[in-house]
Amino acid sequence: MKLIIAIVQDEDASRLISQLMNEGYGVTKLATTGGFLRSGNTTLLVGVDDERYDGAMAVIEKVCKSRKQIAPSPSPMSGTAGVYVPYPIEVMVGGATIFVMNVEHFVKI
Repeated sequence: MKLIIAIVQDEDASRLISQLMNEGYGVTKLATTGGFLRSGNTTLLVGVDDERYDGAMAVIEKVCKSRKQIAPSPSPMSGTAGVYVPYPIEVMVGGATIFVMNVEHFVKI
């Protein structure tokens, strides 16, 4: 068994959760916040049997596509005192950051 931890942008989360549930995967949703853009993210926990792992990953890849977005620059830039960027910047958003862990023991009560 595997535990998939997928961090996705909020605007992708609802569609991804619906798609995963329609495919028969159980999903736990955690609200989280990203670092650089301070934007809302959603962290999903998906427990899957080894034979269903590839299917779950395919759903995540299909729904969570990277895209460009114009974002106002933070002032000062994150973690850099005295550095200001006076104009909006183009950044890549979306996609998913995924961690996969082997599960040694699982209990559902």
